[in-house]
Amino acid sequence: MERWAGRVALVTGASSGIGAETAKVLAENGMCVIGCGRNVTAVQDLSDDLKSRSANGVLHPVKCDLRKEKQILDMFEEIKSKHGGVDVCVNCAGLGNMAQLLTGETEEWREELDVNVIALCICTREAFKQMSERNVDDGYIIHINSASGHRIAQGSNSYSFYAGTKHITEGLRQELRGRNSHIRVTAISPGLVDSGFHNKMGEEEVIKRKSMFKWLESSDIADMVKYVLQSPPHVQVHDIIVRPTEQLA
Repeated sequence: MERWAGRVALVTGASSGIGAETAKVLAENGMCVIGCGRNVTAVQDLSDDLKSRSANGVLHPVKCDLRKEKQILDMFEEIKSKHGGVDVCVNCAGLGNMAQLLTGETEEWREELDVNVIALCICTREAFKQMSERNVDDGYIIHINSASGHRIAQGSNSYSFYAGTKHITEGLRQELRGRNSHIRVTAISPGLVDSGFHNKMGEEEVIKRKSMFKWLESSDIADMVKYVLQSPPHVQVHDIIVRPTEQLA
C-alpha cells in the first residue's frame, strides 16, 4: 500500500458496515480518506478513534445524501478545493428495500436506483473527471457489488429488483479501455455479511440465518479492497466474489 500513502480516497457509505471498515483500513494504511454518509456523526466518531490511535492516514467526514445530486457535486467540489482531487473511489453505499418486482412500491424501486445506480454513476463520473484533470492515470474505482449481481438465489426473491441494480462494472471497464486509460475498476461482490444490511429481513430471520453458519465480517470485505489496491498496475482484478464458506449460493 506504500504507493497510495498520502493519496486521496473517497469512500461512500462510510458511516457503518463495509464502508466504515474500508475507510478505517485505508486511513490506517496512510491514505487521506474522505468518508461520506448521511450519519456524519458516526464517521466523525471513527475519525476521532483513528486520531486517538495515531493512524498513518486521516479520515475526513463529509455529510452527503447520495440520493441528491447537488450534495454529491458539492462534496466533490469540497474534495477538489481542500485535497486536490480523488485518486481512489470506493462506492460502498448500497440499499436493499426487499421490494419485489411484482409487488414493490415505485418509491422503493426509485430509492434503490438512486443509491445503487445513479449515485454510484455520479460518483464514478466525478472521480474520473478529477483524475483526468490532474493526469492521474493510475487511479482506481471499486464498486462494492453483491453476489446478487451474479445470480438470483433461490428463495431470495425479495431482493430480485435489488439484483438488477448490480450490473455496472464491465461497461465502465470497457469505456476506460476505449479511452486508453490505465485507471482500473473492480467489483467486489460479497455474499452474506454481518454489516446490518440485512436487518430489513427482521431480527428473528437474521438471527435464524446467522445460526446456520458464520457470516462474513465487514473487515473481510475491507481486506479485499486493500488486496485490490495492492495489485500491480498491469493487473486488472475485474471481479471478486467472496462468500461465507458454508453459504450455498
